[in-house]
Amino acid sequence: MFAALSKAFAQLSDPAFRGVMLRSLVFSIILFIIVWILAWWGLTWAESALSDWLASDSWLADVVSWLFAAAGIAGVLIASFLLFPAVTTIMVSFLLDDIAAAVERRHYPALPPAREPPLVESLRGALGFAGVTILLNLLALPFYLVLMLLPPANLFVFYLLNGYLLGREYYELVSIRRMESRDSLKLRRRFRGKVFLAGVVIAFLLSLPIINLITPIVATGFMVHLFETMRQRGAAST
Repeated sequence: MFAALSKAFAQLSDPAFRGVMLRSLVFSIILFIIVWILAWWGLTWAESALSDWLASDSWLADVVSWLFAAAGIAGVLIASFLLFPAVTTIMVSFLLDDIAAAVERRHYPALPPAREPPLVESLRGALGFAGVTILLNLLALPFYLVLMLLPPANLFVFYLLNGYLLGREYYELVSIRRMESRDSLKLRRRFRGKVFLAGVVIAFLLSLPIINLITPIVATGFMVHLFETMRQRGAAST
């Protein structure tokens, strides 16, 4: 696994990687700006409505306004942290072929041309993953907040949940290019532990400032290497 991750990082200088990285960063930033604007607008509207209701008590209205401002900043930061895996995966799902093809050209030149999933199929898979990721992280939010007093515990929940989700999603994004759904599922079940650990590594990278901006690119290359290793081992044992 370490070798696969090292190869993915080592290929960041590849022109194909640089082009995808730039596009991914631009799209992700635009999406997050939209999310931040909507979140801030919603909190501002709620704060204004509550302040108007409490207009008879100016002191209490000031306190409410201050609390909403603090909650708004905290809420945007928490939402950004929790939504980052889903947003970056949506971005990379549209740019996956360029990354995977670059990895295969350098490390697996003997492979035949990859299957190209229809755009509708890729979009459905990416949006489905984003919806599940957002929903499960929102459901887990109370646990994150309760466990804030025990920092290792809340990080454990985050990595456990997102490790499973990210490992599965990146595996499926990569494997669908080379295998039918039934064979892909069979291979993932056989190497479920490796796929999960790969997801934990990806979730960890996504939690690191600056590094998280290039993580979707690295994660795709990382998973291509792991997938080819698993596929070769699976073929050798049959």
